[in-house]
Amino acid sequence: MTTTSDHDAFAFTDDLGPAKIVHVTERRTGLRGIVVVDNVAAGPAIGGLRFDPGVTTGVCFRLARAMTLKNAMAGLRHGGAKSGIVGDPHRPAAEKEQVIRAFASAIADLTDYIPGPDMGTNESTMAMVLDEIGRAIGLPAELGGLPLDELGATALGLDVAIEIGARHIGLDLDGARVVVQGYGNVGRPVARLLASRGCVLVATADSRGAVSDPAGLDLDALDELKATGRSVADHPATTLERDAVIDVPCDIWIPAAGPDVLRADNVDRLQARMVPQGANIPATAEAEVRLHQRGVLVLPDFVANAGGVICGAVEYANGSWDQAADQIESRVSLNTEAVLERVAAEGCRPREAALAIARTRVEAAMAVRRWT
Repeated sequence: MTTTSDHDAFAFTDDLGPAKIVHVTERRTGLRGIVVVDNVAAGPAIGGLRFDPGVTTGVCFRLARAMTLKNAMAGLRHGGAKSGIVGDPHRPAAEKEQVIRAFASAIADLTDYIPGPDMGTNESTMAMVLDEIGRAIGLPAELGGLPLDELGATALGLDVAIEIGARHIGLDLDGARVVVQGYGNVGRPVARLLASRGCVLVATADSRGAVSDPAGLDLDALDELKATGRSVADHPATTLERDAVIDVPCDIWIPAAGPDVLRADNVDRLQARMVPQGANIPATAEAEVRLHQRGVLVLPDFVANAGGVICGAVEYANGSWDQAADQIESRVSLNTEAVLERVAAEGCRPREAALAIARTRVEAAMAVRRWT
C-alpha cells in the first residue's frame, strides 16, 4: 500500500487551506483514493467519503472547502474535509467492501479526518470504516449511530431553509410547485416535508430518467418505485430525458444530486423563483451570478443543506436524534435568516453574504491556534 502527496496540491492553496491533500493506492484491490483535509482550526475535520468514477482532486478540494464553510457556519467544533474512491459504486458487494477497507486502512494515520457517508457510500460503509480505524459518523443505529438518510437530517434542514427563503421572497408554500433534481436520500424526504406544507411536486429525476406532471406527482408511487430499485421514469406520468427536468416551470427548484448541474450553458433554461441547494456545489459560480441577476433566490449549499453534518457532529458527541433535530432546526434557521438579512442590507448575493459570515468564523478559530 502506498500513500503519496498530490503534485498539484499548491494549485488549491489559499489562506484557509488545505491542510493536507493525500492520494492513496493499493495494488491488490485496485484502490485509487483521494483525501483533502481542508481546515482543522475548529477541530478534527468531518467530511463524506464519495465512491464515484468521476472523483478528482479538484472536486474533493471544492467539496472539502464547502465542508469547512458549512461546519463553521453551523458553529460546529469541526473543520472540513472530503475524500473519494475512484470507481464504480455498484460493483459486487464483496469487491466493494475490500476496496473500502483498503481505503480506511490507508487513512488510519489521518486522525484529523472523520469520514461520513456520501454519494456511493452509506451506513454500512461507515461501519466498515469504523471497524478498520475506529472513527466515522453516519453509522448504523446498532453501532450508536444516527442514520442520516433514514432520519432525513439533511432534508429537515433544507425544509427549514426553504420556509425562511419563501417568506423573504413572498412565496406562499401552500400550492407552490416544486422540482427535485435527484430523488434520493435528500430529495425524497424533502419532497415529503414540503408536501406537508402544501407544496406540489411537479417533476423529479434520478440517474436513469425524469418524470413530470403539472397536477402533481404521486409521492407514494415514486417511493414504491425507488424501494423496488426502479427509476422515477417508470411513474405513469410524462417521462422526460433526465436533464430536461431543468426546463419544467416551478417555484422551487431543488438540486439534490451531483455537482455543477447548473452551469452557464443551461442556467437560463431554469424557470423558478428559488433554488435551495440540497446537493453540495450543485451550481458553478457563473450560474449563481446569472440566477441572482434574474432575481432568483439561491440558498447556498453550506447554509441550506447543513442538517446532515450537524446530525453527524451530534452523533460523534454521543447525542440523540432529538438533540440533533433541535440543533438542525435552530442552526439552519438562524444562519439562513442571517444570510438573507445581510443580502437585504448590502445588496450582495446570498453566497457572498454566507461566505463573509463563515470565513469570519473560520479565521476566528485560526487566530487562537498555533499552527493554522
